[in-house]
Amino acid sequence: MSSRIGAIEAGGTKFVCGIFDADELSLEPPLLISSTKIPTTTPAETLELAAAFFDGASGTGPISALGIGCFGPVDLREGSPSWGSITSTPKPGWRNTDIAGFFRSRLKVPVAFDTDVDAAAFGEYLWGVAKGLEDFVYMTVGTGIGGGIFSGGSLVHGMLHPEMGHIKVARVEGDAFVGSCPYHRDCLEGMAAGPAIAARWGAKAETLDAGHEAWELEARYLARAFAAYALVLSPERIILGGGVGLRPGLAERVAVLLGEELGGYIEELRASERLSSYVARPALGGEAGLLGSAALALRLKK
Repeated sequence: MSSRIGAIEAGGTKFVCGIFDADELSLEPPLLISSTKIPTTTPAETLELAAAFFDGASGTGPISALGIGCFGPVDLREGSPSWGSITSTPKPGWRNTDIAGFFRSRLKVPVAFDTDVDAAAFGEYLWGVAKGLEDFVYMTVGTGIGGGIFSGGSLVHGMLHPEMGHIKVARVEGDAFVGSCPYHRDCLEGMAAGPAIAARWGAKAETLDAGHEAWELEARYLARAFAAYALVLSPERIILGGGVGLRPGLAERVAVLLGEELGGYIEELRASERLSSYVARPALGGEAGLLGSAALALRLKK
């Protein structure tokens, strides 16, 4: 049996594909031996380029399993005829695309499939800042906003899967931005994801300097959402990742504002030092999604 396993972090902007050398889940992350990034264009072009990478173009030998963490919404219902497919995404051309089925047929290997944030959460659970925790939330803030929930040591799916970026949050006083979500306009994603920042300020998030007023507003909206998650889900930690979420200093500011939003109601979070560790940056950084997808593949081999 080959010790090579494949992983895909399938994002709305790019697919990150990796081949890892590992036979089973262990205390340490598997060794990445080859990777590539593919722009997310049309489904036919993107999926074929990804398959070609695993199908010998990398020169590393065949893989024995593939794990995919995918942007959504996706169908995760076991036994569903559309399991492994993207469903009602606003991304043009990708609605009802059968991701898992394509790779299972094309590569002839078993495929594990979950959301991109669930994959990242799983990686942090095994090897990152959630190690040893049974209840936590992993949030990613980038092109969209999504969340993965671990409860009682297991990922939560439910009827669909958690769509934590589409909750409504109270507007900051004086904020007249209409929001950018095509479904809800001013939900959390519509007010605080990367496209919302660009639309609000006329510049991409990565171009805004540390002192720009955008970051205080961003931290406030995230803190309001995190307060709701803390009260409803009672997680032991909230991890903040993603291209926007990993902005230096953002997690720390969110933690301070979270304390204000909670108003001392949760006794365990009254101390500032507890809050500073409660909102955490992922230990795996930007690699959490790909490593977590690899972990999904390894779980198939148990």
